[in-house]
Amino acid sequence: QVKIWNLTKRQCIRTIQAHEGFVRGMCARFCGTSFFTVGDDKTVKQWKMESPEYGEEEEPIHTILGKTVYTGIDHHWKEPVFATCGHQVDIWDEQRTSPKCSLTWGFDSISSVKFNPIETYLLGSCASDRNIVLYDMRKSTPLKKVILNMRTNTLCWNPMEAFIFTAANEDYNLYTFDMRYLESPVMVHMDHVSAVLDVDYSPTGKEFVSASFDKSIRIFPVDKGHSREVYHTKRMQHVITVKWTSDNKYILCGSDEMNIRLWKANASEKLGVLAPREKAAMNYNQKLKEKFQFHPQIRRIAQHRHLPKSIYCQIKEQRIMREARRRKELNRRKHSKPGSVPFVPERKKHIVAVVK
Repeated sequence: QVKIWNLTKRQCIRTIQAHEGFVRGMCARFCGTSFFTVGDDKTVKQWKMESPEYGEEEEPIHTILGKTVYTGIDHHWKEPVFATCGHQVDIWDEQRTSPKCSLTWGFDSISSVKFNPIETYLLGSCASDRNIVLYDMRKSTPLKKVILNMRTNTLCWNPMEAFIFTAANEDYNLYTFDMRYLESPVMVHMDHVSAVLDVDYSPTGKEFVSASFDKSIRIFPVDKGHSREVYHTKRMQHVITVKWTSDNKYILCGSDEMNIRLWKANASEKLGVLAPREKAAMNYNQKLKEKFQFHPQIRRIAQHRHLPKSIYCQIKEQRIMREARRRKELNRRKHSKPGSVPFVPERKKHIVAVVK
């Protein structure tokens, strides 16, 4: 099923029996008048965004029958073109029932595909053989791929910087890459204590939100290695998917216990209409916080977050493991011939190879 919600009323306004079996992916058309879904029944369907008129049947505008199961879909940002992934990446024209071109590099199932919002002819995809592959629609060939130590679940392009994308990995980290130089990531974001399942950028391109198997979501600044905020509740289970709204105010997440949650992007922000004096006071307080951010007591208050016991214990355990690995490497270097144990920076540890 696909459900359409009114967020202001918090009500489900429409339910569509879209596919037989799981609905694996969904994306809206760039104009917002319709949306596409893919499912386990090997079909791609296009639906109207508006509810059907009284007495009208709930039917898709178009249905495309494919040859394999599709695991994801994404729409071009400016043209009537969309991409699906599964056994390979297919580029479709909305008017045709067969793909314009099929892109493949090695044989493995591809879990997600994303169009670049700025350089709209570029695509990125994540495969289950630990690859992140970049494609160019104009050349109809893959450009290059980077192989990591563990599998990447999904990636998201920065909506403000064309070459930057962030990948959510199984090894508890997120990696921000510059696609022109894939030999090492620009930044490694570490804080999660389990596999990262989804990532989405804010419309300003300065922050992104990540969803993890450790039952929490975190907000990371693009240029920092650690999160500025962590959200969790007692009832929330493994978080499968996460989205940042286009007005930069809210974050939506969907989790295993079948709930959708709406969070504030800035936890302490007051919602509703603000009086001018109230707004001025808030800005003044914010500037004070920024001015004294390195004062020990103020920094402690600003950085302190209550964490569930399980996450807190796992963070402690991982800190001990990291320290043990560092000590082992130091000892090995101390008792080896000079230069035989090279220093490998943290950013290059997780990259296996880059293929062009």
